[in-house]
Amino acid sequence: MNFHRRISIARYRYGEQLWGIGLSAPAFILMILLMLGPIALTMLLSLTDWQLGMGNFSWIGLKNYESAVNDPIFWKSLFNTSVYVAVVMTGSIGLGLLLALMINQLSFGKGFYRTLFFLPVMASLVAMTIVWEFLLHPEFGLINQLLTALGGTPNNWLRDEDWALAALCVIGIWHQAGFNMVLFIAGLTAIPKFLYEAADIDGVPPGFSRFRHITWPLLGPVTLFIVVMTAIKAFQVFDTVQILTQGGPSYSSEVLLLTIYKEGFEYFRTGYAAALTVVFLTLVILVTVVKSLFLEKKVKYT
Repeated sequence: MNFHRRISIARYRYGEQLWGIGLSAPAFILMILLMLGPIALTMLLSLTDWQLGMGNFSWIGLKNYESAVNDPIFWKSLFNTSVYVAVVMTGSIGLGLLLALMINQLSFGKGFYRTLFFLPVMASLVAMTIVWEFLLHPEFGLINQLLTALGGTPNNWLRDEDWALAALCVIGIWHQAGFNMVLFIAGLTAIPKFLYEAADIDGVPPGFSRFRHITWPLLGPVTLFIVVMTAIKAFQVFDTVQILTQGGPSYSSEVLLLTIYKEGFEYFRTGYAAALTVVFLTLVILVTVVKSLFLEKKVKYT
């Protein structure tokens, strides 16, 4: 009896496994076709000299990567991308946290301000970029008019080598701060209220002390998620650069995705563009690895 029962249980578990495989197979196949397949194809293309439209190609090994190492434009775009990611991450996370703390303290009007600061996230980035182009216009732009009214000197922000990348960073911070704000508000809502009540009993003064000892440590998980997501979004900057500066002037605002686009679809050096894409994917993966190996260990989960 026990033997037949074990056989029945084994068959039942085997059937469950088959059902699980069958139900997950469509998602697994789509993941291969839409994610792993293109990545593998890109890596193979990076080892060839294929150009868009060519009927044949040759295997050239790592020569595309050697060309990237010796390409000053690649290093310039990599440097600009790193600066952009660092500035936008710091600015949008800091501003998002500040807005969340301020809105969370309001007794009324929270919904209005959440909606107001979240509007840049919901709006089309291309449309908002065109608005920023008018705001930054050297002659009739609102920013230069305000500077003139305050006694300052107007500037051609998007055509100035010293200010083009900074202007793009400001737009990136403006665009991502609202999303980070909403996530921080969710994190603040999840903090138990009795901890602040205990702080009152223990005599912990309101303000920075409570933020340091209670709020900030308990925001660790959501902050980690925001850091990773903001970094990945910042690495993907393309639309604003393509519309506003096209990487100029003198490559002062050239970013990695724009370089990949130019190499692949303007100069038709598809193999070289694939090599740059592999470098880009490696950077994004490194962000995830750093998050898993280092940052996550310092986060306290309640």
